[in-house]
Amino acid sequence: MHPVMKPALRRGWRDRDTVQFGMTPAHALTIGPMDPATHGFLDLLNGTRGLPLLREEGRRRDLPADRVDSLLERLTRAGLVDDARGGGPAADALRAKEHVLRRLRPDLAALSLTTAEPGGALAGLAARRALRVQVRGAGRVGAVLASVLSGAGVGEVEVRDTGRVEPWDVAPGGLSAESLGERREVAARAAVRRAAPDRPPRHAHSPGSGARDAGHSLVVLTPRDDVSVHAPDPADAEPLLASGTPHLYAGVVEGTGVVGPLVLPGESGCAGCLHLHREDRDPAWPRLAAQWRCPEARRVGACDLTLATAVAGLAAAHALAFLDGGSPSSVGARWEVSVPGLDWRARPLRPHPACGCAAAERDKAEHSSSDGAARETMAVQRPSTERRKAGAARPTGTWRAHV
Repeated sequence: MHPVMKPALRRGWRDRDTVQFGMTPAHALTIGPMDPATHGFLDLLNGTRGLPLLREEGRRRDLPADRVDSLLERLTRAGLVDDARGGGPAADALRAKEHVLRRLRPDLAALSLTTAEPGGALAGLAARRALRVQVRGAGRVGAVLASVLSGAGVGEVEVRDTGRVEPWDVAPGGLSAESLGERREVAARAAVRRAAPDRPPRHAHSPGSGARDAGHSLVVLTPRDDVSVHAPDPADAEPLLASGTPHLYAGVVEGTGVVGPLVLPGESGCAGCLHLHREDRDPAWPRLAAQWRCPEARRVGACDLTLATAVAGLAAAHALAFLDGGSPSSVGARWEVSVPGLDWRARPLRPHPACGCAAAERDKAEHSSSDGAARETMAVQRPSTERRKAGAARPTGTWRAHV
């Protein structure tokens, strides 16, 4: 291990013996009081020294080896330390691609803020290169979203759509004005290639290999049809549910942007659940949805450019959070924002017991198994007035976490 203080967190001294790492409340940590020897030792954590050399340097500064190890352990547990050479073979391969890593350095810094394990950020960034994502729909939302995912390091981003690029499809970061008249699918894939920091890695399932298709890590449905955004057809997702493929919905309808739900087959509510819940609340819903889906003369729907870009960005963020191993708030919810107020709000989506996705059975089992524990916990919980501690033992005094 070659420890380095995470460069994403700016350092500032609150007073002569208290240092703060990070500026925002979400990530800022203060350490103090700090003696001069420890202060000088922190400057050595720049990724150029391994543990043996750091222990030797510590002895020269009157810091015994056990105190050096304890300090590094506490800093690591607080999420302040990264490993300049960690992350495994995939991370080593990415380090060797210096031009790629320069493109992705801001993404790497961002990942380090949410990854506690030293070397985990680069390992996560390298893992994105092995992922396959499919975006269905190449309008103002879908093409931009696909480009963002590609630019963030996702190795293979496939775009599917029909028809040819129309003037109203053009958007910064998505389909260009030069692509007018081209097939949407072809133009969107060109945008994805332009955004990629590197050529996509070769996979065993590549055409001509004869290997079985490994499937997609995620499918994002970004229809250009506003009816499909507001009322996604459950039939469109049946193959995804059957194959267990996670999928996320996003789009714009009548000046309202929608992100979610992120459907985890068999675990969270799907488009079928959404349809059934709406029918429960409004008996006229099936009649309305059927009328909206009837073919009509081609028209251009309301899709504000700034709103579409915001939706694409938020959907890409939720997709990356999921692909990186997290559970974004779009699981079991639809996030909506409307012009002109632009106030995002979440609409929960619980699994429906009549839906064939089977998520309701799991949801029911989880709630019934946790009901007793939840009631017992609520009886003894008290609001905490103390800040979260960064560790039990403080080798340099009191560590005040999260300002």
